Amino acid sequence: MLAARLNVKTHSLAVVEVPAPEPGPGQVRIEVAAAGVCLSDVHLIDGSLVPLFLAGDTVTLGHEVAGTVDALGPGVTGVSTGQRVLLQAGEERAGVVYTRGVDYDGGWAQYALAAADTVVPIPDGLPFEQAAIIPDAVSTPWAAITATAQVRPAEAVGVWGAGGLGAHAVQLLRLAGAAPIFAVDPLPAARERALAFGADLAFDAADADLPQRVRQANGGRGLAAAFDFAGVAAVREQAVACLDARGRLVLVGLTDKPLTITNGTAFSYFQQQVRGHYGSEPPHLVELVNLVAHGRIDFSRSITDVLPLARAQEAVDRLIRKEGDPIRLVLRP
Repeated sequence: MLAARLNVKTHSLAVVEVPAPEPGPGQVRIEVAAAGVCLSDVHLIDGSLVPLFLAGDTVTLGHEVAGTVDALGPGVTGVSTGQRVLLQAGEERAGVVYTRGVDYDGGWAQYALAAADTVVPIPDGLPFEQAAIIPDAVSTPWAAITATAQVRPAEAVGVWGAGGLGAHAVQLLRLAGAAPIFAVDPLPAARERALAFGADLAFDAADADLPQRVRQANGGRGLAAAFDFAGVAAVREQAVACLDARGRLVLVGLTDKPLTITNGTAFSYFQQQVRGHYGSEPPHLVELVNLVAHGRIDFSRSITDVLPLARAQEAVDRLIRKEGDPIRLVLRP
């Protein structure tokens, strides 16, 4: 079969022929129909993200995966061949979470293995391309909103970075009843997209008066929750300046830069909080599939383009250059 394999030592990505994997006990094999291309994949390729548990130097990328169950390993029950599914972005082993496409082979391939308990059935009406992005591009902001930030209806919120995760955050915040929703991004196209996805107002991150503008638009109040999807140190300082009393800053975008709070006394006086966030839990995927199945949310606008697996490097390059301002590029084996 074809697989897009990354050597984490040399940072070289190549689509090569490898043997199709055979499912072991408790595993299923998926015939991959779609696999998302994420900034985390870019960070793996450039070396800014390093696998913690990878055995060896090479891994098949891809943690956003959907397809059809092709074969069952010994002892597998509750899953049937031909079933349409998406895969959780990781699996737990001896109390440790391993990430698909990072710590073990992922879905940038014609076939992929998965632990049977990480398979999530999807309805017939959900296209594979849209299903594939749920395990990260959608579930990560959903978990950040519902679990980490615990956003309540009518709370004022801000989203910094309206890219792949941030655009979905806007959609999901609207679904959760947040109001008003502010989007902040330096790119005009991203701000326009945020408005189309449900933001009430969109601001340029370069606006020095942003905290005042947020308060003016929110009746003099700051934000109950601010989400950093950009992973940029300056964004975090700006977001803190927009918080209301007891407001919480949720860090979703990843960076190795220090977190600085310029006025620590005010931060403590107003009892503000910083909450770190990473990924999602299995129930979040089930919730999202259920919401899609009942027509509460639609991700058809999220698929910017679909490319064949052989053009994996092109997809990565397009994401790096932000060519076409992509929300999600998807590979089809």
